Amino acid sequence: MKSNKRKLSSEEREELLHILKSRFEKNMKRHKGIEWNRVEEKLNANPDKLGALSEMEITGGEPDVVGYDKKTGEYIFYDCSAESPKGRRSFCYDDEALQSRKEHKPKNSAIEMAAAIGITILTEEQYRELQELGEFDTKTSSWVQTPAGIRELGGAIFCDRRYDHVFVYHNGAESYYAARGFRGALRV
Repeated sequence: MKSNKRKLSSEEREELLHILKSRFEKNMKRHKGIEWNRVEEKLNANPDKLGALSEMEITGGEPDVVGYDKKTGEYIFYDCSAESPKGRRSFCYDDEALQSRKEHKPKNSAIEMAAAIGITILTEEQYRELQELGEFDTKTSSWVQTPAGIRELGGAIFCDRRYDHVFVYHNGAESYYAARGFRGALRV
């Protein structure tokens, strides 16, 4: 998949900023102490990041600010859709897994699509942080970054929320399911 280098038109940029601002204002518990005008300044100074946020939005991720890194001065966005983003489901874990399938290949892998969008898939720790902000993936699941040792043995890990708990599971990296996608993180 090609990298997302699409530049937004001024109309697309304004529409996206409106969507992001509305989501930000409706979900203040996700980003206590953060002011939208500062986030917007950063976004306007980083058009490539706006392009990535646009792709997150188009694929159903509903990105929102979930934190601020004081060391780097970056705002942190995660996909905050209630379920795993619809436009990013039915993918195996990575390109190696995709290439290993002889038949019934999915159209892409989570790692490759994330890179094309310009985001990283959540780590298990980030996924757990997200779950502190609400209840996500109660009907779906999301691939998360897999430790090298697990991946070298052919596996990958994914998470979901059931019975008011966050669970971490394993599967073959080449597997894919209609209800499993991935969530991304973006630093701006």
